[in-house]
Amino acid sequence: MSVASTAAPFHTTSDPSRAISTFSVVDYVVFGLLLVLSLVIGLYHACRGWGRHTVGELLMADRKMGCLPVALSLLATFQSAVAILGAPAEIYRFGTQYWFLGCSYFLGLLIPAHIFIPVFYRLHLTSAYEYLELRFNKAVRICGTVTFIFQMVIYMGVALYAPSLALNAVTGFDLWLSVLALGIVCNIYTALGGLKAVIWTDVFQTLVMFLGQLVVIIVGAARVGGLGHVWDVASQHGLISGIELDPDPFVRHTFWTLAFGGVFMMLSLYGVNQAQVQRYLSSRSEKAAVLSCYAVFPCQQVALCMSCLIGLVMFAYYKKYSMSPQQEQAAPDQLVLYFVMDLLKDTPGLPGLFVACLFSGSLSTISSAFNSLATVTMEDLIQPWFPQLTETRAIILSRSLAFAYGLVCLGMAYISSHLGSVLQAALSIFGMVGGPLLGLFCLGMFFPCANPLGAIVGLLTGLTMAFWIGIGSIVTGMSSPAASPPLNGSSSFLPSNLTVATVTTLMPSTLSKPTGLQHFYSLSYLWYSAHNSTTVIVVGLIVSLLTGGMRGRPLNPGTIYPVLPKLLALVPLSCQKRLCWRSHSQDIPGVSNLFPEKMGNGALQDSRDRERTAEDGLVHQPCSPTYVVQETSL
Repeated sequence: MSVASTAAPFHTTSDPSRAISTFSVVDYVVFGLLLVLSLVIGLYHACRGWGRHTVGELLMADRKMGCLPVALSLLATFQSAVAILGAPAEIYRFGTQYWFLGCSYFLGLLIPAHIFIPVFYRLHLTSAYEYLELRFNKAVRICGTVTFIFQMVIYMGVALYAPSLALNAVTGFDLWLSVLALGIVCNIYTALGGLKAVIWTDVFQTLVMFLGQLVVIIVGAARVGGLGHVWDVASQHGLISGIELDPDPFVRHTFWTLAFGGVFMMLSLYGVNQAQVQRYLSSRSEKAAVLSCYAVFPCQQVALCMSCLIGLVMFAYYKKYSMSPQQEQAAPDQLVLYFVMDLLKDTPGLPGLFVACLFSGSLSTISSAFNSLATVTMEDLIQPWFPQLTETRAIILSRSLAFAYGLVCLGMAYISSHLGSVLQAALSIFGMVGGPLLGLFCLGMFFPCANPLGAIVGLLTGLTMAFWIGIGSIVTGMSSPAASPPLNGSSSFLPSNLTVATVTTLMPSTLSKPTGLQHFYSLSYLWYSAHNSTTVIVVGLIVSLLTGGMRGRPLNPGTIYPVLPKLLALVPLSCQKRLCWRSHSQDIPGVSNLFPEKMGNGALQDSRDRERTAEDGLVHQPCSPTYVVQETSL
């Protein structure tokens, strides 16, 4: 997508007085207030009831959270600092096509609300990977847990270091001061306050993020003549994109890529990621968990719109005022910071507010990582081997784990400073692992024939495929001369949820189309989750069928989502009779208890149908398969 103008060049004026300013004392005070207030909120929940805390309260907020704080916490985890820097830069460089990602939010949140949350909540889980043991066995659970730990440990250090590095390059803000300040403050309130402290600090940080972005939009639009003028300038220069209906998955951004490829990305984040699942399960009821998922939808749309508007305002601003040579050579992740410092330098405190907004995203993402890592380590790797652990020792161990992961995060941030060009690959690992984990959960939840061997082989194959494509695309991009923006590359700071931006598919900027493996590596990054999760499901099913499926093995009915009965319930009864279909959900032990909302009437109606067909002299034989399972305790 070209941003080149198709109209007459827009007149650019120079402003010699414009220069990139450094932080003032007021800016440091505003930024410091963010850290202090976040720490105070966390310590309040840590000190409240000190000595009476339980492991359940520390890891799951005692399962008493309301839907609104949970929804804002879910959003804060999604809206990382990487996303705040990445989305406006994406709009500025490539146009508004990225805005269609908002279409994926509908299915990306509706499916978790009605499929994943009911299954997880009714199994009364603490770790999402407990599900894998209930559905398969302990080995699959450990594989899932270790994969998640690897994913988050690699990511959280880079997520802390990268925004600090960008801030240091633009403002002169001390790099390691910001890294240490964020890491230590986040470590203290997460380790001591647990999930409740993390959620309530997320609420505060979400408000700061919205406020900081809103200030930039208002001040920027006022400087260039209003939002109407911003839109006119963007239209004149071809920045407003239409709906691109090209179905080619190798095209970086199309409507199908954003609206449907983005659904799988959303599912890997809001469906099976422990950081998000843990928040659902902390809700006081299943209804509150579902409502929190619904409430995220409008909040995400607002966040996406604000990020895109900042990109458009930035474009209009630099059509009116010329960039400095330093700005013209800036990396994509530095564009927004240069713009904000340029725009707000005459108003002390406002640059500090935006930096507070930026680091609110970092705090929310990193604190979620600390807490979720401590939870899965405790629930999946320690308690199963030490079931007699006392409550007091479990609390001390949980806090120690959260604190230890905080130190690991600081260590990873230090390592990131020496990675150089490998830094981008480290960022990409987060997105590479999300798809295979989504495929593993879908394999277990939707396919009763899948067995443990199929699950493990499928996961390993999916991870191999993910790293092959991801690392291959990055190596190919690094070995090619950099010129114009990559054909199918996402900026290394393009947003996601925790961040899609972490998935990077850099391709060489050549005039000719890539061929062979280079063409394979040019798969749009938004299809990564779909491709990798599908690989896990297909390979897992083939291996399971070749090894006898679940024959002779107990299958916990609570771990299966009854897809066929749900689909058949949408078909009119007359059509079901005509096609010889019959729902057998009532024949599956435990499923009627897991999804009770329609089972009773369905069974009664099915009985009446059989009576009517008997009276008509017809023999009604079921054509749909029946799941044969054995009841096991949860």
